[in-house]
Amino acid sequence: MSRLRTVLVALATLLAACGGPSIDELLPPFRAELQRLASEAAGADHIAVTGLDGWMFFGPELHHLGAGRFWGADASAVSRARRPEDADPMPAIQDFKQQLDRLGIELLLVPVPPKATIYPDKVSEALTIPIPVPRLDPAHQAFYDRLRADGLEVLDLTDLFIRERFHPEGALYCRTDTHWSGTGCTVAATAIADRVKSRPWYDELATERFGAAWYTTSITGDLTRDDGAPESREELRLRGIVVEGPRPGPVPPDANSPVVLLGDSHNLVFHVGDDMHATGAGLPDQLAFELGLALDVVAVRGSGATSARVNLLRRAQADPDYLSGKRLVIWCFAARELTESDGWRHVPITP
Repeated sequence: MSRLRTVLVALATLLAACGGPSIDELLPPFRAELQRLASEAAGADHIAVTGLDGWMFFGPELHHLGAGRFWGADASAVSRARRPEDADPMPAIQDFKQQLDRLGIELLLVPVPPKATIYPDKVSEALTIPIPVPRLDPAHQAFYDRLRADGLEVLDLTDLFIRERFHPEGALYCRTDTHWSGTGCTVAATAIADRVKSRPWYDELATERFGAAWYTTSITGDLTRDDGAPESREELRLRGIVVEGPRPGPVPPDANSPVVLLGDSHNLVFHVGDDMHATGAGLPDQLAFELGLALDVVAVRGSGATSARVNLLRRAQADPDYLSGKRLVIWCFAARELTESDGWRHVPITP
């Protein structure tokens, strides 16, 4: 598999050297096709869009990726927010950062790239996508650059994910689910852990060692539950984390951990089981393995935009000392939430 991967990467590099259509040529038809597919799905009261080669896509995510610029004066025109004043994600994110700054807590923003950004060649026969896949999300890039200019640390996984499209352990996203795959989760965890380990205070932490082993499982993706969607089982590779004993299991969250993992169900998938498919192989588990440290997990199955921050406030309300030992908040959520959430409200993080 590693030899095949080397060949594919070399071929992609060769093709890149031959040139191809510019982003200005690719972007209009790409966005138009995503908007068409999302609109047709919504009109039929479906959330799933069937792509190519067994791939399925989340209609609202296609809408987000096809929307273009989504902040400032453009926010209200493309956002799904219930109230126009909550449409722009920029002020809420900046306010959250400022609140954490006052408490001496760092923030690392980790938006999960849309599946169609990494695998645009699997969306529609109407699209001609060059290989290697170019970045087709200039709005994300501009938004993240704006946040960085305001002092926020943003880990944009997109370039890394595009490079790892042909990972030896499989695709980085589930073909039939709205989440990343076990492989994508593991690749993301390694990148996040590198950022955490660069902090001077990390070397002062007491760490422990966890075991890890890859295994194969199968899931029924959430997109197949949509009416009219083809039912199928999908085989995945997961890296199970071993806390004790011979079998993988979830790393228990630690409310006293200096690191908080905040966000949506990308922080729960493969971690809590049941409709999240598996235990012991999700982002909290992978980060515990990479860092030697259990994290505090504040994650919700719904939107990671506002609800997760409300839950963080509730923890602070229940325990006045809750935030006193925190050093870092990793805010990880699907990038589609930037337009598809019910709004970006300002939420206090202390009572």
